[in-house]
Amino acid sequence: MRVSDFDFDLPEKLIALRPASPRDSARLLVIRPGQAFEDRTVRDLPELLNAADTLILNDTRVVPAAFSGVRAPRASSPLERPQPLFGPKVGVNLHKRVGPNAWLAFVKGAKKIETGDRLTLNGALACLVAEKRGDGEALLAFELEGAELDAAIAAHGTIPLPPYIAAKRTPDERDLSDYQTAMARHDGSVAAPTAGLHFTAELFSRLDAKGIARETVTLHVGAGTFLPVKAEDTADHTMHAEFGQIDADVAARLNARRAAGGRLIPVGTTSLRLIESASADGMVAPFAAETDIFITPGYRFRAVGGLMTNFHLPRSTLFMLVSALAGLETMRAAYAHAIANGYRFYSYGDACLILPE
Repeated sequence: MRVSDFDFDLPEKLIALRPASPRDSARLLVIRPGQAFEDRTVRDLPELLNAADTLILNDTRVVPAAFSGVRAPRASSPLERPQPLFGPKVGVNLHKRVGPNAWLAFVKGAKKIETGDRLTLNGALACLVAEKRGDGEALLAFELEGAELDAAIAAHGTIPLPPYIAAKRTPDERDLSDYQTAMARHDGSVAAPTAGLHFTAELFSRLDAKGIARETVTLHVGAGTFLPVKAEDTADHTMHAEFGQIDADVAARLNARRAAGGRLIPVGTTSLRLIESASADGMVAPFAAETDIFITPGYRFRAVGGLMTNFHLPRSTLFMLVSALAGLETMRAAYAHAIANGYRFYSYGDACLILPE
């Protein structure tokens, strides 16, 4: 399909810069293809689901992976330590760990660095530009490794807010909690699974009271989720890969609930992509690998029976995914309804619940 088919105009004023407070007070647009849209709130979720249904939430935790980097003067010896007070500055967003001391990163101002350069990040972390790649990406090798590197990143990094928020304001103390879900357990993401931001302890209690099950899976969200689709045809787009994991006991419970007539409803496109990556013939298998699944209209869903997700960017792979689930015309109409009725968009925005027949 043409990527332009997934374009739409969004007023800038509808881009949310802060989440709803409390989280479950966010608006929820209920989309049942072939039926009228319903304007509800996230707090209504227990009324909208069946007792046999299972919500699947992503328990990844966002790493404070944004840094300001300073390039040391190019050294005459590879053993010379970096000098953080000199040299050009760059912005560094770590996006994928590839070794005990190595991360892939997107570098703002990448023209200022070369392979072999040494950087100091936020005045504290020293690393080597082991490889400079295309599109502003670089492989960074740190002096620290393992748990020691993890602790240093946590101590000195800042929350990597999405570019459409970071362009309007700087991260602050509120984002340290606002940009983590209530389920966050496993470090590894550089972007939040944002549909999960709407859940609160009170909402979980009400879901439990109705008998609606929930399971957690892990997919570490990479910064590639924000990269624009540059191809003109969806067939020419290469999807970014992300690591995901589904434990064997979780897979068994999901299969049992589905066999008993319940729907598997992922919370967020990350959970959906992981479940579909691990599924064949409607059965969810244990999974621990990278997935680069790219879901566009025409895709035949294997296991999921619905989706709760936020409102996505035009021309994005995520808008393509929801269009595959509900139909492109349905989703174009739903987004037009949301825009006309002042729904808030993107990571800190409102949500929709897609329930196909």
